[in-house]
Amino acid sequence: MKKTVVIDVVGLSAALIGEHTPFLKQWVAEKQLSSIEPMLPAVTTSVQSTYVTGKWPTETGIVGNGWYDRTECEVKFWKQSNKLVGGEKIWERARQLDPSFTVSKMFWWYNMYSSADFSVTPRPQYHADGVKAPDCYSQPADLRDRLQEALGTFPLFSFWGPNANIKSTRWIADASLLVDRWHNPTLTLIYLPHLDYCLQKFGKDFSKISQELQEIDDVCKDLIQHYERQNAEIILLSEYGITNVSQPIHLNRLLREAGLIQVRVEQGLELLDAGASRAFAVADHQIAHVYINDPSCAAQVRSILEKTPGVELVLDEAGKKKYHIDHERSGDFVVMADAKSWFTYYYWTDDAKAPDYARLVDIHRKPGYDPVEMFMDPANPMIKLKAGYKLMRKKLGFRYLMNVIPLDATLIKGSHGRVGTQPADHPVFVSTRPGQASAKPIPAIDVYDKIWEALTTEIPQKAT
Repeated sequence: MKKTVVIDVVGLSAALIGEHTPFLKQWVAEKQLSSIEPMLPAVTTSVQSTYVTGKWPTETGIVGNGWYDRTECEVKFWKQSNKLVGGEKIWERARQLDPSFTVSKMFWWYNMYSSADFSVTPRPQYHADGVKAPDCYSQPADLRDRLQEALGTFPLFSFWGPNANIKSTRWIADASLLVDRWHNPTLTLIYLPHLDYCLQKFGKDFSKISQELQEIDDVCKDLIQHYERQNAEIILLSEYGITNVSQPIHLNRLLREAGLIQVRVEQGLELLDAGASRAFAVADHQIAHVYINDPSCAAQVRSILEKTPGVELVLDEAGKKKYHIDHERSGDFVVMADAKSWFTYYYWTDDAKAPDYARLVDIHRKPGYDPVEMFMDPANPMIKLKAGYKLMRKKLGFRYLMNVIPLDATLIKGSHGRVGTQPADHPVFVSTRPGQASAKPIPAIDVYDKIWEALTTEIPQKAT
């Protein structure tokens, strides 16, 4: 099999490749830039699962970055077990053809307990006193130790949150190169998340993201030049493009106004009680899954959704089937925002009663995705001093809550998840293998075939 690397530059679109990405601009010009048709939902875990299985969410079961577990009556986001993903993985198929085949899965999602030979993924340490310490998880287990001895502790707080920056992406790239030197895997999958942060915070405002683009360009240069020296096939792609938004939609507040949401009050703060609610929404960027516990209110819920400004699609069973998202984990309705809008998870109507986790970076307890976690509250002029005090308490071993996140969804200027975006905002596909470019957008499900072709198809030699 042919040595192949797939570099996933999250959020990269043709609209971003230009003066601020000089290496990629030249490298892509020497190949041919194709686009990938956005799939529904155009979010990280769903798209990656489709790329490595060649199956739609209908079969993989990955209907979003999170969903409602109807048995446990809990909303679950950012789970990591690979056993959640239905379908044979591309590396499992490859091993049947070549027992010597190996794969390195560097920070692609669902990276725990997978059948990959080498894998690394973010995994903080959760101590008994409530402290969350930076760390990562690897297979084999000692790979984590070797990498962190060489590169330092994985910079978890640069991976997500107000301090998200290039350090985590650079660490992932450097770790990928080390794994390649140590183990020479046949297939390497590399996830570079850096653009996800600035584009959601600022949208496509080049006055604010030009440095971020240059930083990811430098990382891509180092990776691509390394793999070119290895004579590997290189596929550069993304999962989605990020487009400008200006309107947050609070579906749960609308459902609450209609008497469909149930909350519990604990110490004066409101917690969403999903299992007791008649209906509620699980927000995920520009997609939301709306779950109905009381079938008698289904018509009322649909009417609310269809009348909500900014909602473009309301998919019932037939609609979900059309978009390949009819799976038991999906909501009873799947809702898509229009081009300028995105969905929040907010369900409270008084910020004084918002749950304590609302002002924290707390991706697992929030019943929906919260991009506002990338900001510290700009309305508080003392917020940096407050954060510094909290950090000091942490270093001294005291309990603390880093409650510095604002509750202002209008801060978000970019989002993704929907279909129907302009071609310049589609995810990209670039390959060093001749014949893989396409004038028409490539269906997301066909990316699997492109990777397989790079791994297995011999390039005919020219006659001499």
